[in-house]
Amino acid sequence: MSDPHLPAPDRPALDAAALTAAVVTGGLWREVEVVEAIGSTNAELVARAAADEPEGLVLVAEHQQAGRGRLDRTWTSPPRAGVTVSLLLRPDVPAARRAWLSLLTGVALAEAVSEVTGVRTSLKWPNDLLAADGTKLAGILAETSGAAVVVGVGLNVSTRRDELPDTGTSLALVAGGPVDRASVLEAFLRTFERRYSRWVQVLGDPVSSGLAQDYLAWCSTVGATVTVTMPDGSTLEGVAEAVDWDGRLVVRTGAGIVELASGDVRHVRPGREG
Repeated sequence: MSDPHLPAPDRPALDAAALTAAVVTGGLWREVEVVEAIGSTNAELVARAAADEPEGLVLVAEHQQAGRGRLDRTWTSPPRAGVTVSLLLRPDVPAARRAWLSLLTGVALAEAVSEVTGVRTSLKWPNDLLAADGTKLAGILAETSGAAVVVGVGLNVSTRRDELPDTGTSLALVAGGPVDRASVLEAFLRTFERRYSRWVQVLGDPVSSGLAQDYLAWCSTVGATVTVTMPDGSTLEGVAEAVDWDGRLVVRTGAGIVELASGDVRHVRPGREG
């Protein structure tokens, strides 16, 4: 019997030197590090940010052993089955606009997946990439460390059905065939760099950078009837009407308009397709 903790033979390793050569072009990215196993890529980069590590480091884990999602959830993936990556950023933008970084990351990821695989996806506010049937392909977690922001992405690539929760799926399952992790990661890093540079140039303005319009084009939450579980455990239901200037979800409830900076969103009735 094969060891479930070892990578399958059909899951090749990522090549850090090749990735670095492909994406480090004198712009945002300085280096791509690939580690075989780590507790959490985000936790590692948060610690490095606190030690004054400069912007532009990309840390990829072949196997993340203590991955975290939003709301203290865990994120697990078999070795070499997905893209588990964290980015160390120091955006010179007003603090209120930093919330757009998770949304920017989602747009870059959706664009990269579409470019490489042709798989149709949508974004669920604030941090999930969904397949067309609403199952989850990826999650995003942004954490601050002083002036730095670390953005982590966990994307299921070759994960099999028996390795996934009922609510999850993978690019290979949706595409109906193998998907090259390196190609997806390279496309994501190139797309992220282009969008991030434009966003920072205009001090995080989501409108003039084009981010707000593009996010809404991918977002399946706006226009949907949603149930939102708040951090304190309470829930509210309404129609998601917009994402505001600071990246908050605007929900019309029976008691009026509510602007949400965080919360666990469930689509009750889908909105327009992303």
